[in-house]
Amino acid sequence: MKIGITFDLRSDYAHLDVGPEDRLEEYDSDTTVDAIAQALAELGHTPVRLGGGRAFLQAVLTSPPDLVFNFAEGYGTRSREAHVPSVLEMLGIPFTQCDPLTAALTLDKPLAKRVVASFGIPTARFAVIDDAAHLDAALELAFPVIAKPAFEGSSMGIRRSSRCVDPDALRELVLALHAGYAQPVLVEEFLPGAEFTVGVLGTGPTARCIGAMEIVPKRAPIASFVYSLEAKRDYQNEVSYHAPPRRPAGLVEAVERVALDAYRALGCRDVGRVDVRLDAQDRPCFIEVNPLPGLNPVTGDLVLLAAGCGMDYRELIGAIVTGACHRAGLPIGEKGRAL
Repeated sequence: MKIGITFDLRSDYAHLDVGPEDRLEEYDSDTTVDAIAQALAELGHTPVRLGGGRAFLQAVLTSPPDLVFNFAEGYGTRSREAHVPSVLEMLGIPFTQCDPLTAALTLDKPLAKRVVASFGIPTARFAVIDDAAHLDAALELAFPVIAKPAFEGSSMGIRRSSRCVDPDALRELVLALHAGYAQPVLVEEFLPGAEFTVGVLGTGPTARCIGAMEIVPKRAPIASFVYSLEAKRDYQNEVSYHAPPRRPAGLVEAVERVALDAYRALGCRDVGRVDVRLDAQDRPCFIEVNPLPGLNPVTGDLVLLAAGCGMDYRELIGAIVTGACHRAGLPIGEKGRAL
């Protein structure tokens, strides 16, 4: 099968010297594209690189593939992750992972939390601050709180200093985030318990957890630990990854249940990674979901999680493709491999 790969590289946007220092954090490198292409080829497919933006448009109109493996982040708006899925949906070309609605919804952290909460899934109390002059809603929350940009991924705008213990610190941070990211700020009551990320495969009722991975800080107590941009960039020194978690089975099952419920509530498809953290009573709470999880073969959280649970990289990519083929009615081989 001819499978197009859609993606956005940091090098595509490096010339845009505007915005905060982490403005390109969510974009990938050739390493990830190469790894996905190799995995698809090893599975018997013909990978074709479509890229993103206008290059993608030209390529997909000139020579449409049988299926698109999409992990393009888009650029410029809060609905940017919906750009490529919207085009593919309009053209009737099957693609992996979430549809445009879920792509846009999940990037908007406050909207995603509201939807998840409406299903009765626990999540920390929060407020959305459009203007630092209107902090009253956030001040009704219990401190400490954590503040982050409302429409960013890949821990953009999240630093060690994002945890605020008093109103003065929060006001200063909100001002800085408004200035740097030009968007509303999500303020949440800080969850002081252990942090997990959960991998999910499949769609709807057939979705299932691959497993969970606990992110354990090396240099900070759990109660004040922020899985920040600094921690992710220096992960070998800052954190340990335990996949599966070294926790009682009942607790891990509860974490996975919250993740799977949130994944289904938000309409995710084929694959996703859901972040969950425990509150002060060790109850799992939804943080956010990434329906386009990073697939760097070395550093991707989902890749590390899957490996810890016994699933290698090619198997992970194959499972994503097979799930999309089932949804689209494309033929599946005898061993479950998409043809």
